[in-house]
Amino acid sequence: MGFFGTYLYAGEQWTEHDPEQAVEVAGAWLLIDIHDSDFTVVRYSPEYDGTGVAYLGYTPRMYFESEDDDSRTDTTREATALTTWWTNHTPTADPAAAGSKRAELLPYLAEDHDTFDLEDEDGEDDEDLPDSEIYVEVKTADFLASLDLPLPPALEQLLA
Repeated sequence: MGFFGTYLYAGEQWTEHDPEQAVEVAGAWLLIDIHDSDFTVVRYSPEYDGTGVAYLGYTPRMYFESEDDDSRTDTTREATALTTWWTNHTPTADPAAAGSKRAELLPYLAEDHDTFDLEDEDGEDDEDLPDSEIYVEVKTADFLASLDLPLPPALEQLLA
């Protein structure tokens, strides 16, 4: 797909956002920054007990092969914080479902190792992988659906 896009969800709608610009929004927000179909940076506020940053697809550390980078991603911490974000800032959220929501979000988050390998042991492409493991746009759409959020219009149009 080769898609790039940065979108900010604040209030009840998505807007395009410059990835180099700080988010200056009162209240809760979530930003997705999709990089060339390979990884999505998810930033959110308030951070709760997380860092305010999670990744889908690859982490930049793995994507750019920066193994000497000391920063490591704690997916459990971010899934817990994103669940708290969902509970407090999504009108349809059921606080009683927080435990199952955390378990639902966790598999979407990238860790600091390859989350999938497009080649099988014979060096052939694995055609059995779901699209969400190949195109981060699909994984991002599924992740946003898990948060009960609509898709940004450009992403919705891309996936139609």
